[in-house]
Amino acid sequence: MSEEVLLNIDQEELWERWRCQVDKGQTPLRVDKFLSQHMAGTSRNRIQNAADAGNVWVNGKPVNSNYKVKPYDVIQVLLDHEPHDYTIQPEDIPLEVVYEDEDILVINKPAGMVVHPGHGNYEHTLLNALAYYFKGTLDINNPNIGLVHRIDKDTSGLLLIAKTPEAKTNLGMQFFEHSTRRTYNALVWGTFTEDSGTIEGALGRDTRDRTIYRVWDITENPNAKEAITHWRVLERYPYVTLVECRLETGRTHQIRVHMKSIGHPLFADEKYGGMEILKGLPTQKYKQYIQNCFSLCPRQVLHAKTLGFRHPRTGEEMNFDSQWPEDFTNLINKWKNYEPNSNSMGG
Repeated sequence: MSEEVLLNIDQEELWERWRCQVDKGQTPLRVDKFLSQHMAGTSRNRIQNAADAGNVWVNGKPVNSNYKVKPYDVIQVLLDHEPHDYTIQPEDIPLEVVYEDEDILVINKPAGMVVHPGHGNYEHTLLNALAYYFKGTLDINNPNIGLVHRIDKDTSGLLLIAKTPEAKTNLGMQFFEHSTRRTYNALVWGTFTEDSGTIEGALGRDTRDRTIYRVWDITENPNAKEAITHWRVLERYPYVTLVECRLETGRTHQIRVHMKSIGHPLFADEKYGGMEILKGLPTQKYKQYIQNCFSLCPRQVLHAKTLGFRHPRTGEEMNFDSQWPEDFTNLINKWKNYEPNSNSMGG
């Protein structure tokens, strides 16, 4: 393994995080699997995301995660920013603990908290808070414990943490097999003629903006991952709808992308068009009302409401429910009391 150094490739400044040359006796193996076996503390999913972003190179060229490594291949993992020390430092950040025993911890994450340190967010993350919470008992830098799944920075709600390697392996398999039960509450733009439905669409990064995802035809993007979201209407308001989304798969930005794909972006979701006035005639009075709504809940209106799984040690079925945070509750109450008039009527 080489040290992290600055490279100049195709006249772009890229930072090398990791490099190796494949042994002469290596049998053909997918590069994502190869790297997950050789890069300590890095999951296969993170490697696949890096490959999707064009940051896994072999012999001087970017490759997909299904590339088969060969003897003497030179593999590099590159970054578009200077590498950072990702050692998790303890920070005294309060956590809302929903449940804890010797194997697991369930917390209710507030909106605005980044889950894992990354580019631009090296401190004040959930893992920093967990490092402090477990100080003296568990090392959150140990990749064999910790987060079992993730939710976006501006999504609130339930998260599951494994406190032992056995628990993480068991729970990870439950997520992989889609046997966990997760529902989210979301406020989305528009009204529905039906009361429930299912969205199926493979998700992959947008080629024009690598920070967002889109639904792909698998023939166009073989690296796109199958994703299934079941939704049902909870309450209808003028121009917006409160829905419950049940995840069958758990892809990055899944609910946000899937709801946009059927014409119902999440309210106040800046990345996916939810900060625009998509329903209702934009009179001055109505525009002011919407701006007040955005101020009440200045983030995508998405909350991880319930979480269910089998306990990794006992096999007992565990089910948890969480209350909406204050910003979510205040926004819903505002829409419940909204009475459209002739000046703001629209489709």
